[in-house]
Amino acid sequence: MDSITQIVLGAAVGEAIAGKKMGGKAALWGAVAGTIPDLDVFIRAFAHPIEGALLHRGFSHSILFALIASPILGYILYRLYKKRYEYKLWMWLFFGSIITHPMLDIFTSYGTQFFWPFELRWTFNSVFVVDPLYTLPFALLLIIALFLKRENRWRRRLNYTGIVYSSLYLLWGVIVKLTILSKSDDYFQSAGLSGKNTIVTPMPFTSFYWMMLTESDSSYYIGYKSLFYDFNPNDIEIVPKNHEALDKVKWKGKNYGETLKFLSNGFYSTEMKNDTLCVYDLRFGTTTLFTERKISSPLFAYGMVIDNGTVNKTIALPKNTMWKHVNFGSYFNKIVHQ
Repeated sequence: MDSITQIVLGAAVGEAIAGKKMGGKAALWGAVAGTIPDLDVFIRAFAHPIEGALLHRGFSHSILFALIASPILGYILYRLYKKRYEYKLWMWLFFGSIITHPMLDIFTSYGTQFFWPFELRWTFNSVFVVDPLYTLPFALLLIIALFLKRENRWRRRLNYTGIVYSSLYLLWGVIVKLTILSKSDDYFQSAGLSGKNTIVTPMPFTSFYWMMLTESDSSYYIGYKSLFYDFNPNDIEIVPKNHEALDKVKWKGKNYGETLKFLSNGFYSTEMKNDTLCVYDLRFGTTTLFTERKISSPLFAYGMVIDNGTVNKTIALPKNTMWKHVNFGSYFNKIVHQ
């Protein structure tokens, strides 16, 4: 999830674990702990773009990291505050605030290596990385709670209400996803299409609008389902796979072809643009609904610059051309109106 959401979650967990004894310091250090797993982005900045994608949400988002970091950080704070609060309390505060970060990220489409060093990335794919309906009520309840004195029972009640709300919202996302997934074959068949290996993922900023992605031997089909109206077959997009282009490319040094397939969970397509082979991760959708169909290209991509038939360098493709066509008003209207 986004950094603000992880700060809110970390602060709420810190408050729940130690707020009665520490007061506001518990939420403060819980918020700090809740951001620690994402510090891997600084390591990623110095790595190869594809290697960096593997590093993000890897070791720092694992149970092992939480088990190692919590006693160390807990001891540092225990000494920093001159043993005013017991070491065990600090350790549990850091463990709870760190471990809930990757637990939340598991619900997003990118997933985490929660059981690192095993390569499997766990994902429920049931909440978008930025979802105001998850974050804002949670944050509001936490802020109100922190303005109350630590002895006030409503401080704990409001904080726990936020934690319960956030948990129920995640459960809601899983239920909605599974419901749409169970009907996805019927939706595509209504347009005369059939596919396999279907996945369902939430559209940006909401749990009321979902993308369905399925595949045939040569193409991907992308459909959209709102909870407010019936499925519209006319909204389906067809994206050619062109998988053979990635298999044929030559690499100078390490071959990252299989890594790209792993990162995209097999849902990728390719397109040659001038001297660059674009590899699109289709799990993150396209620009179509954000630009009123003026631009229909996948949102997330890597570019392999080809020189004399060999990959010379790899870049993360910019999305600059998309922004001048973005219409959020039209997108949010599409969520509730066909």
